[in-house]
Amino acid sequence: MTDETTKTGPDATAADTSADFAQDAAETVDAAEPSQPDPVELLKAENGELRDRYLRLAAEMDNLRRRTERDVKDAKSYSVASFARDMLSVADNLRRTLDAIPAESRAGGDAGLKTLIEGVEMTERSMLSALERHGVRQLEPIGQKFDPNFHQAMFEVPNPEVPNNTVVQVVQAGFVIGDRVLRPAMVGVAKGGPKIVENAEQGANSPLDEKDA
Repeated sequence: MTDETTKTGPDATAADTSADFAQDAAETVDAAEPSQPDPVELLKAENGELRDRYLRLAAEMDNLRRRTERDVKDAKSYSVASFARDMLSVADNLRRTLDAIPAESRAGGDAGLKTLIEGVEMTERSMLSALERHGVRQLEPIGQKFDPNFHQAMFEVPNPEVPNNTVVQVVQAGFVIGDRVLRPAMVGVAKGGPKIVENAEQGANSPLDEKDA
């Protein structure tokens, strides 16, 4: 026969209190100890962050490379722009000198005058050729549709035989360097002719496009 003794009174209350305290303490310890993160997940997160950093750095380096290439190209193409613009003034003076010589003087002039004219013409051609070797090209706007990006209209010429707004006269030659206008051509444009119709197939080519074609 088993002798079971049931505690009553103050001793029973003290035992229950001790048991509850022990249980609460155990739960508190369990709550205070967070679960350890998975090392594999940590490595995956770190790898993803490093990959994002690498991609951003690669994109920045690619942009820097392209920007540097563009700056170097522009420096090579346009570094002589100021010098070329000054040389155009010299070429203009040579052309004015040649234009100032009357036709009869050219035809009936003595050998010395003819030699001088030939020398000035040769100098002008050599200067323009040297400029062209450095990317400076002369515009040829005669017969083209007036383009305010490349031409500067000085006057209008009544001419019903050609389309309206067609360049029919050049007062001062224009030049480009690369794809930039170094100096617009001063021109006279036709007035009174039919309007130029631009369709989707033909369109309107720029002076640079027509020059390169």
